[in-house]
Parts: sequence; C-alpha cells; structure tokens
Amino acid sequence: MLRIHKQRRFVSLRSVMITFSLLAIGVGGYIFTLTLTPAIASIVAKHPIAVNELAAPKDNRIIIPRLGINIPYGEGAAALDRGAQWRYPQRGNPADGGNFIIAAHRFSIQATPGSTLEKSPFYSIDTLVKGDKIIIDYSGKRYAYEVNDKFTVKPNQTEIEATSEKPKLTLYSCSLGGSADGRVVLISSRLGEVATTNR
Repeated sequence: MLRIHKQRRFVSLRSVMITFSLLAIGVGGYIFTLTLTPAIASIVAKHPIAVNELAAPKDNRIIIPRLGINIPYGEGAAALDRGAQWRYPQRGNPADGGNFIIAAHRFSIQATPGSTLEKSPFYSIDTLVKGDKIIIDYSGKRYAYEVNDKFTVKPNQTEIEATSEKPKLTLYSCSLGGSADGRVVLISSRLGEVATTNR
C-alpha cells in the first residue's frame, strides 16, 4: 500500500515536471517568435509604397516608401504608442523649415506578433541609404525629403535636436541594443512640396 502511494506520488511529480518543461519551452518559443517578428516582416512582408497612389493628406504622417512605413506622428511621448513623436515642434516643421525632428521606437516587444510589429515602426531604419526619399504629410500638404547622412550617436549627444537655420528632417531611433546603447540618426534635406490628388 505504501509502495503504491509513493509510486503515484512519483508519477504525479514527474507529470508536473514534464508539463512545466513543455510550458517553459512553449513560452520561450513564443517570446523568440515575438523578437523575430520585425526582422522577418522587414524581409518577407515589406511592401514598398507608391507615393503617387497615396490618398491626399488628411493627418500628419511620415511615409518611408522603400520600407513600406506609413505611420502617424504627433506631439508628446504618448504619440510614440500610436506611431512617431514630433520632438520640439517649435524647432521646425516642413512648411517653415528649421530642424523637423521625428523619433519612433526601433523595437518594442508586445503581447502578439502583430502588436510587436506595429510598435516597432523604425526597426529597419538603419537600412536607409543616401538618396532614399521620405515623405511627410503636414497640415494638409505633402513634402518630400531626401536622406543625405546617416550616423550613430550616444544617448547624451542631444545636439542632433539643436535648432537649425537650414530646413532639414532629423529622424532617429534607439539602436537595437536599447536606448542606453545609442541612437541611429538620419538627416534629410527638404526637396519641396509634392503635388497630391484629391482622392
């Protein structure tokens, strides 16, 4: 009787350990999937945007045609959760010039692959090269910029957000090592206003 009781207890403990191990493997695999989602999507699901097929501007958006990025931007830190943040609006905008500064998350792990992808809009920002175009919808008009410089800075190098007499777009995001590791910065020159259809 005692032997049977001990055997049942051993089988029960063994079942718990197997269940726990399978659960840990499953959770680990899911987290691994979440971390790979933006990288896979940037290779498999990237759809370049044809600027001439875009509807007329209705809200403030940043569009990076080659990367398939089309997200809203706005003022304040909360804008990062909806797309991108317009940093220091008083320092510049597409219409008046100055240093127009936009920042967005590079990678933000979320509960699902879809939400991880949505919250990591600038994951592939480092793949942009000189000559790539960036489109900005601002106050009902559309403006084009061209990338002319890309570099990295340390987190304390805030001179990238300094005022500028020359009109420019400064895009930046954390490196994949995180905010303490540094930032990837792209500087683009303003090409001018883009004609839009009234769709």
